[in-house]
Amino acid sequence: MAAVSPKEIGILSSVIFLCYWNSLFCGFVFDDVSAILDNKDLHPSTPLKKLFQDDFWGTPMSEERSHKSYRPLTVLTFRLNYLFSELNAVSYHFLNVVLHAVVCVVFLKVCRLYMDTKISLLAALLFAVHPIHTEAVTGVVGRAELLSSIFLLAAFLSYTKSKGPDNSIVWTPIAVAVSLVAVATLCKEQGITVVGICCVYEVFIAQGYTLPVLWDTTMQILMGKGSIPYSMLQTLLKLVVLMFSTLLLVVVRVQVIQSQLPVFTRFDNPAAVSTTPARQLTFNYLLPVNAWLLLNPSELCCDWTMGTIPLIESVLDIRNLATLLFYLLLGYFIVFSVRYSGDSSKTVLMALCLIILPFIPASNLFFPVGFVVAERVLYVPSMGFCMLVAHGWKKFSSKGRLKKLSWIFLALVLFTHAIKTFNRNWDWESEYTLFMSALKVNKNNAKLWNNVGHALENEKNYERALRFFKKATEVQPDDIGAHMNVGRTYKNLNRSKEAEESYLIAKALMPQVIPGKKYAARVAPNHLNVYINLANLIRANESRLEEADQLYRQAISMRPDFKQAYISRGELLLKMNKPLEAKEAYVKALELDRMNADLWYNLAIVYIELKDPSEALRNFNQALELSPRHKLALFNSALLMQESGSARLRPEAKRRLLTYVEEEPHDANGYFNLGMLAMDEKKDTEAEVWMKKAIQLHQGFRSALFNLALLYSQTSRELEALPVLDELLRFYPDHTKGLILKGDILMNQKKDIKGAKKCFEKIVEMDPNNVQGKHNLCVVYFEERDLIKAEKCLVETLALAPHEEYIQRHLSIVRGKIMALNTAGLSVPPKEGALTFPEQEKKQAEEKGSKKKTPIKKLEDEKNVPKANSPSRSKTRHVKSKPQHEKNIDKEGQQKSTKEIKEIENKRVAALKRLEEIERILSGE
Repeated sequence: MAAVSPKEIGILSSVIFLCYWNSLFCGFVFDDVSAILDNKDLHPSTPLKKLFQDDFWGTPMSEERSHKSYRPLTVLTFRLNYLFSELNAVSYHFLNVVLHAVVCVVFLKVCRLYMDTKISLLAALLFAVHPIHTEAVTGVVGRAELLSSIFLLAAFLSYTKSKGPDNSIVWTPIAVAVSLVAVATLCKEQGITVVGICCVYEVFIAQGYTLPVLWDTTMQILMGKGSIPYSMLQTLLKLVVLMFSTLLLVVVRVQVIQSQLPVFTRFDNPAAVSTTPARQLTFNYLLPVNAWLLLNPSELCCDWTMGTIPLIESVLDIRNLATLLFYLLLGYFIVFSVRYSGDSSKTVLMALCLIILPFIPASNLFFPVGFVVAERVLYVPSMGFCMLVAHGWKKFSSKGRLKKLSWIFLALVLFTHAIKTFNRNWDWESEYTLFMSALKVNKNNAKLWNNVGHALENEKNYERALRFFKKATEVQPDDIGAHMNVGRTYKNLNRSKEAEESYLIAKALMPQVIPGKKYAARVAPNHLNVYINLANLIRANESRLEEADQLYRQAISMRPDFKQAYISRGELLLKMNKPLEAKEAYVKALELDRMNADLWYNLAIVYIELKDPSEALRNFNQALELSPRHKLALFNSALLMQESGSARLRPEAKRRLLTYVEEEPHDANGYFNLGMLAMDEKKDTEAEVWMKKAIQLHQGFRSALFNLALLYSQTSRELEALPVLDELLRFYPDHTKGLILKGDILMNQKKDIKGAKKCFEKIVEMDPNNVQGKHNLCVVYFEERDLIKAEKCLVETLALAPHEEYIQRHLSIVRGKIMALNTAGLSVPPKEGALTFPEQEKKQAEEKGSKKKTPIKKLEDEKNVPKANSPSRSKTRHVKSKPQHEKNIDKEGQQKSTKEIKEIENKRVAALKRLEEIERILSGE
């Protein structure tokens, strides 16, 4: 066997680069979305062991909705890509192209076992440019085929070295081969089929047996005319080792999927649920369909499910002739390869092994799979096909009169295939281009119409998306998912009535529960989301909450392990003010998935509603253990720590808020709460910086503006607070506390009685029952020396708050002042500035003038508290809901925490002291 030269490697690499360089400009499309974008197993925060517990798509293998595709080593390469470039698609596509080049080089080395230098290079070139490979190379998820192929071929090459020069057994290559088989299987399941290839190689190539020789030898042994040859015993021993290792791998694989086959529906593979003979006839017809794609890859399609290939329901169907012709041709090649011992028959035999054995797991002949035809599963079978074509070309080119024609034909095939591959790559540029290209080939597949709709939906083009979704319902009227898509799009267009009608149609198409029969076996798990979607729609109407709850319970009754139903129901129960029942729902969901950080987060919110902050914090911490950068858990747990009033928790609260602003650098709420935390710690300069940052990000941030003004006021920088308050009142003219604080500063710092009066009058105009605003207005009247008006104002204020002692005292003081003036024979004019004190009182007033004269109660800080917002949903094809409890930046008058109540009381005591000072002024002491 000649070695592969650097020149040949260069030729193959150059050809592959020319064919696939444009794939670097493609994004994540189709299955890439689930395997890459939505797969948390790629994130560095996910423990590595999860890769070996979940399927290819990041779903735990134990869950019934899992596809049971166990490819942890492939996912590991995705994770390495993520570590290098996160979700930059270029690196993922580049690595796929490199891996395809590696496969071509290893395949060339395999071809050298049976072909000469020129023909083996031709086979490798045909393989390198074949358009059928675009799905495996340009589609990122096709990496499973690439990696599995590398180790499959490497295992075979290793096994070919297991025969010693004296026909002895060399065990090291066998051990290496078995190890490589295991690695190939961990990249993709079909890797295990190389064991079959090794067995055929051992019998017919290494030992040189043909079918007639085997037959004669067997008959001689059975008739007692001879013993088993030593070489045959050696062969049997090697075959036993191979089969035992295969059996061990199969047992491990069955244990991994927990003896469960994935659940597929008639929409994924219509023939799989068909009756005899339609099932058998259709599955056998798929073999010539796949062979035709290898022979003539002119019309390629990314999805061959649903109605792409109509069922063959009768033996009289003309398509059965294609099946018959395929089996005749295949039988001819098999007989030729095992009957004769020449080099040609060996080449054909190994080519057939590469075509047939790796394709068996995807053939539907022995067990159903989740697709009808998939181009990427033809990646390894196309190796055998290219070997056959190259071998056939050699036969034709050796004939003088056909030599020139064969070269022209070869050049034409290579050129057209390369051009087709290059152009086909552009189809994978985006989901829209991919599915539109598929619709040109096949218009009878409702899934393609749905997927174009999804692509448009992702671009917020709901009107066009709706047309494609409706077309899907026309092509496949019983497609539950299509009606769900129509309903969701109507909802996005705010057409709730039509959305509900579409969801009800989808619900009516769901199979009815049959007593004693497992429901999950007859429907795709994601179809149960129709109950979730319908419930989420109608729960917007407060009068239909019970009806929505009934839908959630119905979904749970159909599938007690339907986690999403528990999550959505828990969310609804919180809205219905039933936190104990919501807690039960989330606890049940956690029993199904304890590694879900969102569930721990949701349960923490329930404990907040139950007024159990310590348990809420424990659940927040559990969520952060699973997902250290869970944004909502970081934010709300920090808030909970802050509101606890514990100085011990403040450093951790600050750390979490700093992490949160790293994740959400444009969210003003994070900076605002850092500012509030700094205020709690008396770090006024730091608090000012955070508040200004919050205001910079969110112009008109109500709470940040007020608290910055309050900070200035508390640090004797009242004049700096005024422009901040003006900004606050420009956005929120009715901000009562802002008006009170501004009036206080105007009266006491700027001596602007008129300005203060306007603030307090506006408060009373907005809310005549506002005791604080009305009382402060009474003080303004007193400052204006209008004692009659001040008395009347205090009487009205006292009527609003008859138990407030300070109002009673102030009223008594004013009335005492009026009586004193009357006793002195002075009139009490009801006009501003008309009242004059006696000289002694004036002197006393001047002496005390440095003291604050306005009995205005000190304001409490505004703080945001967690508040339940509407649930947020993923835009994926499957609905996911998660309650998000965030800061309420506008709402006043929330129920105060114990800490806040104490602060208010302290400020109230300080205000009363100031009232005592003003009382001394009023009484002339």
